[in-house]
Amino acid sequence: MKKALITGITGQDGSYLSEFLLKKGYEVYGLVRRTSNDPFARFDYPNIKIHKIDGNLRDLHTIRSAMEEVMPDEVYNLAAQSHVGVSFNCAEETEDINYYGTGRVINEAIRVNPKIKIYQASTSEMFGSSKPPQNEKTPFNPVSPYADAKRRAHEDFVVNIRNKGYFICSGILFNHESPRRGAQFVTRKITISMAKLKLGMQDYIELGNLDAKRDWGFAGDYVEVMWKMLQQKKPKDYVIATGESRTVRDFVNATAKVLGIKIKWFGKGVKEVGKNEKGNIIVKINPKFYRPTEVDYLCGDSGKAKRELGWKPKVSFEELVRMMVENDLLIQKHPMHAIK
Repeated sequence: MKKALITGITGQDGSYLSEFLLKKGYEVYGLVRRTSNDPFARFDYPNIKIHKIDGNLRDLHTIRSAMEEVMPDEVYNLAAQSHVGVSFNCAEETEDINYYGTGRVINEAIRVNPKIKIYQASTSEMFGSSKPPQNEKTPFNPVSPYADAKRRAHEDFVVNIRNKGYFICSGILFNHESPRRGAQFVTRKITISMAKLKLGMQDYIELGNLDAKRDWGFAGDYVEVMWKMLQQKKPKDYVIATGESRTVRDFVNATAKVLGIKIKWFGKGVKEVGKNEKGNIIVKINPKFYRPTEVDYLCGDSGKAKRELGWKPKVSFEELVRMMVENDLLIQKHPMHAIK
């Protein structure tokens, strides 16, 4: 039986990946950072058979102990300070986790097992201001502390160490969402708030840049390709995306459609508002939600993954939005019955 160690196992991707690997017959271990909330809220836990190890990417001792205890065949490094907006205010923490933390994981993994296979969670944010469609040959132009730390980790700890003969892959994943997405991210903020609007629990939602374009896919589709990368004979990096890009405004419109809310837009820039059939403002722009520097347009070209890994997304944008909206509508009505 293969052993897999997942950092960031309690996050959106970690929850889907652990379930996927368990179905593949893996013994799954997860490095879990202590929080005051239930870290396994996304899981059917303790029924799901995961071996929990306390630790985090800022603590070399716990990483070293975890590697020595588990002796994994595969490591999936998903842990990160993953919020781009927060990285502007917490740049040092972001660097310590996303850059140095990656180095700690990779160096300790190859120390205990030189033949280990490692997956590094990279990000489309590394492309920054580069023009779309972005693929493996597109230059990196990061415009946030989050993206820059990820870019440096990719170059220093993935590419450079791989060139020394180790099996390390980087998945350059574009935005991927699900009902398990954190509520602080814009897609869940939209689906939660619009569900509350529908139920009369909230009057309006405040958002930032409605014109930012993102390539949104389903996280459950994307974890499969993480595994596929580590089953290849040679380690390579892959862009993973749907190839379709939509604005934040488009996401709001799609959410409203699922809920049966008719919305019309008036004004431009920070004065733009969305109104319902009664003429009430239900979407406002708040400048505080704008990033200091914005990535305007992300759209990925995952042709390499399709050719070499036989991967393609299964869930459409419309299906993804419906999945998230129905979950958040259910949460508001019956908090204990959220879709898992």
